[in-house]
Amino acid sequence: MQIWQAPKPWQVGLVLVIGVFGISTASIFVRLAFAAVPGVSSVGFSLVLSAARLIISAILLLPAWRYLRSSPPSRTSVYYASVAGVCLALHFATWITSLAYTSIAAASTLVSSPPIWVALLSWLWLREKLSPLTLIGIGVALAGGIIVALRGSGVDSVASRPLLGNFLALFGAWMYSLYLLLGRKAQQEGLGLGSYIAIAYTTGALILLPLPGIFSVSYTGYPSIVYVYILLIAIFSQMIGHTSLNWGMRWLSPTLVTLAALFEPVGASLLAYFLLGELPGRLTLLGAAILLVGVACAIVGARQNKLGQTKLSE
Repeated sequence: MQIWQAPKPWQVGLVLVIGVFGISTASIFVRLAFAAVPGVSSVGFSLVLSAARLIISAILLLPAWRYLRSSPPSRTSVYYASVAGVCLALHFATWITSLAYTSIAAASTLVSSPPIWVALLSWLWLREKLSPLTLIGIGVALAGGIIVALRGSGVDSVASRPLLGNFLALFGAWMYSLYLLLGRKAQQEGLGLGSYIAIAYTTGALILLPLPGIFSVSYTGYPSIVYVYILLIAIFSQMIGHTSLNWGMRWLSPTLVTLAALFEPVGASLLAYFLLGELPGRLTLLGAAILLVGVACAIVGARQNKLGQTKLSE
């Protein structure tokens, strides 16, 4: 019996807009949190923000552990989910740290490139064939990424070490790509989505939890506004942003939802300009546009390739 009626197209579109807005706010709240604690170790404080985000998410997913206890998953699926959690921890740690060194436009654009790396890893690891359009998209995106990575930002006070920041954002994209592929493998092994993210988020939180201490940074003693920003990251970016996009997957094709998510760098850059007065350089904007066009081509190409394989198997 179907309890929920399918939403109208405008309702799905509205939820996607809310989702894109939600994920676009993450870089803004991170930058504001950094500004509230001048002089604190950038790496150590980034680890605090990363760990706190995953800890809050893991707490909200505690009910999922009841199902895990009643229906124990296979060891293989738990292994994939746990390693995915490690990759997710590295993703948040490096991407959030990148915002201390480069512009929001550059960081959010580079971290939006996982479709490119997922396609390459799927070809190398899973032996999946790539369509000509996907190959073209990969080439275009790599060209745009090189421009962004080497150019940096036009705001010197923000992009203190743009090359380092851009590399950290790119490394964060690589880790998120592995997270996506490992998540696919875990669910192919029979692990449900709720159980998977419960294991992955908890693993990531446990990995990051002790790391700030290595840089002599504590979880306490900050201005109250910092904890407000942490809650906003968890609520808007994680629970509203990512959840809205996941909900959209139920009613739209993954291609459309992924393409909608590519507006994150646009939204983040606009918010950074109006709220923080941050304007990236022209070459950064050009490279970002080229990269996003390449990613869009790769996504559409992957979708067309999948449809072609489905028709051949019928």
